[in-house]
Amino acid sequence: MTLQSEGTSTSDGQRTGDGRLIVNCLPLIEAERRRFLEAAPGVCQEFVGDESHRGDMVWPVDVPRGLRSRATAVIGNVDPATLGEYVRLEWLQTFSAGADRYLSSSDLAPDVMVSNAAGVYGRPVAETMIAMMWALMKRIPDYVRNQSDALWRDEGPVSSPVGRRALIIGTGDIGSHAAVLAKGAGMATTGVRRDPSRPADGVDETVGFDHLDALLPRADVVLLAVPSAPGTRHLLDARRLALLKPEAYVINGGRGDAVDCMALAVALHEDRLAGAGLDVTEPEPLPRDHPLWRERRCLITPHVAGGNHLAGTGEAVIAVALDNVRRYAEGLPPLHRLDRDPR
Repeated sequence: MTLQSEGTSTSDGQRTGDGRLIVNCLPLIEAERRRFLEAAPGVCQEFVGDESHRGDMVWPVDVPRGLRSRATAVIGNVDPATLGEYVRLEWLQTFSAGADRYLSSSDLAPDVMVSNAAGVYGRPVAETMIAMMWALMKRIPDYVRNQSDALWRDEGPVSSPVGRRALIIGTGDIGSHAAVLAKGAGMATTGVRRDPSRPADGVDETVGFDHLDALLPRADVVLLAVPSAPGTRHLLDARRLALLKPEAYVINGGRGDAVDCMALAVALHEDRLAGAGLDVTEPEPLPRDHPLWRERRCLITPHVAGGNHLAGTGEAVIAVALDNVRRYAEGLPPLHRLDRDPR
């Protein structure tokens, strides 16, 4: 692990700066560290990321205890249980799009700026969501099971997205990308977001959450891309799942607790839904005895739609962080700053 800092040198060789300290947990190579130093002249920086983890799907974070109390800025998804040790923290930049663990933490001072890697994960997560939708419509999971049993069997009628309506709940980066893909597949799109006056690419019409109950019966596919927050937990509960038509599909690529997974299992078991695709669940990992594992029309992946699974994602995260380090050095608020109710 390589540690570096930048600032001005005192007579005894100690590094000093303007009082700020950025602790960078990105797994950077040497040339990238230099770019970060050049982006924030006069601001001390410590690099604690290990470049050997560059190819990891999820980057580990280990901030030495001695740096936690000194850091005014951190780039990385630190352990939320340690937030109380960052007594000087002004800004936290996450690797991820989701930052709900920090936004809801009582250990994070109200004036601490939190920014995420918005714009990086929208495409890969949305692609996974639409792939799940299409696979379920075409009964691909059934045929995969048949293949493992060397069974040549027609599984019957399939469906198409053409002419159907997608209800996108949460039209931020992920939801907007999903809407664009859904429209490309021939669907009409309705978006649900906290501020319906804000437009989103790919969305034909946008409404507030107070219209959700009225929209669910019209939806052929529900695409969820909301963060975890008090207002989004079990957004699709037993009551709302019952509002959906039996031909509808539920796809969740945001946070697992947006769907009541036990209620979803019941709805699938009772043939009240056509299928469900989940990259996220409540809880995670999904216990081996959870009934969703046994539902043939439920497609589950282990929270892998995001991360660094798609080539170029890591470099895009680094670019976001570099831009925000420049802004931090100049006294500007970070791009993709989040509020404490990020729905």
